[in-house]
Amino acid sequence: MIYSHEVEMMCPVAQGVHHGAAPIPEQAKWVKAKEIKDISGLTHGVGWCAPQQGACKLTLNIKEGIIQEALIETVGCSGMTHSAAMASEILPGLTILEALNTDLVCDAINTAMRELFLQIVYGRSQSAFSEDGLPVGAGLEDLGKGLRSQIGTMYGTLKKGPRYLEMTDGYVTGIALDEDDEIIGYKFVNFGKMMESIKGGDDANTAFEKAQGQYGRVDDAVKIVDPRKE
Repeated sequence: MIYSHEVEMMCPVAQGVHHGAAPIPEQAKWVKAKEIKDISGLTHGVGWCAPQQGACKLTLNIKEGIIQEALIETVGCSGMTHSAAMASEILPGLTILEALNTDLVCDAINTAMRELFLQIVYGRSQSAFSEDGLPVGAGLEDLGKGLRSQIGTMYGTLKKGPRYLEMTDGYVTGIALDEDDEIIGYKFVNFGKMMESIKGGDDANTAFEKAQGQYGRVDDAVKIVDPRKE
């Protein structure tokens, strides 16, 4: 350790009261975190790239400082999906400090990692008051039975109005309009259910029919509009 001349010439003064780190909530315990291995919990966060053309939602399940589970969801940029694929291989097994200083290929994923690091080391986690935390696999449960991200895609113009393209329910196949051409509901197909039906032995047309659904007053509609063609 090198000290400047000015410090060397100072007389020593006792530090006095020093209580150490403030405790943070972790898995139904109050923990004074001093090392990376003291950090546990499940947390979510969102990151974005510098030109803000895409975003990433990152979910990490951390046990004793080590990432046991990672869910990477991206939107807005085609290249991000490949980066997410790489991140799913990179993240599990790293400590949160290693992950913070690892190139996760996409800047949005890197930013999400930074935001999650800040949350988790300050005790802001989804499992802060859950005894023993959440099991590995909890991140996957966020996707639901279809194991697809919760996506909403809408488009609208002043000239032609809104178009519903995709809801959490699924891919929108038609928007229901009343006599004033206002939206009163929509029809959709759930791709997750459709693929499960096909894997279960149904042909594509049968699976498509089984996976269809509707929301709102579709039965009262004057007309159904294909949002991608009309």
